[in-house]
Amino acid sequence: MNRNTGTVIVDAQVHIWTASTPERPWPPIVHPTQSRPHKPEPITTEIMLCEMDAAGVDRAVIAPPVWEGVRNDYALAAARRHPDRFAVMGRVDLNDPASRKLIPAWRNQPGMLGFRYAFHRPLIRPLLVEGRIEWLFAESGKAGCPIMLFAQQSDLHLIKSIAERHPGLKLVIDHFALTHGKDEEAFRDFDKLLELAPCPNVAVKASCLPLYTTDAYPYRWLHPYIRRVYEAFGPKRMFWGSDLSRLPCTYRQCVTMFTEEMPWLPAEDLKWIMGRGLCEWIGWKV
Repeated sequence: MNRNTGTVIVDAQVHIWTASTPERPWPPIVHPTQSRPHKPEPITTEIMLCEMDAAGVDRAVIAPPVWEGVRNDYALAAARRHPDRFAVMGRVDLNDPASRKLIPAWRNQPGMLGFRYAFHRPLIRPLLVEGRIEWLFAESGKAGCPIMLFAQQSDLHLIKSIAERHPGLKLVIDHFALTHGKDEEAFRDFDKLLELAPCPNVAVKASCLPLYTTDAYPYRWLHPYIRRVYEAFGPKRMFWGSDLSRLPCTYRQCVTMFTEEMPWLPAEDLKWIMGRGLCEWIGWKV
């Protein structure tokens, strides 16, 4: 909690993982675009808790990393041991027809609040682009399971269509839909993100942003873009986050960039952005 404002700080996305072992092996690398770990050494539950304590982060949403395969066990174990610190947005195998049957009871798993998918990745992007996972959105809407989506900016019109077809489904766009490049290159199609603002069931993660600029802390080059998202979506639909394992700065700097370096953010709105809005959106009781 921020000592000065009393704000509960909730990270909208972190990854934790363990090393690949014979008892718990990772999937073999069979495709050149297959995801690799963000760090050479795992960020375990214990390491993440230490990082959070040092940075003043109260809670974090775990997205189980893709390189471990379609599994949620380690993340759920962390959430069960530390329910006041962690919750999980997990995955089912989108290529397995049996996955559809898992969705109605998905949130019955202690610590599990919804889904998170990286649809910008070449191995699963066709499922989104070709409309082959309409069942995921339809069933998740019925079950009250929010979905976090990492989609590239050129595909955001598809997300808008999904939001309009399923008004009861809560969606969150990861990382301002930034997938590559720095500065002008990264933000080339930024306006496509703002086009989703009229959809009341779409929110945005203001996460991992320092990765997409050549600027240094406090990353003032990013602030006008953050302000445009804030003005378009409002403080209740813009969620601070880190994606810690990819940050080019310290965890604490990722926090203070918002809490100390943006005086144009009203204190009450900052409380929503730094955690309250996310918790209400995904149903994580404070």
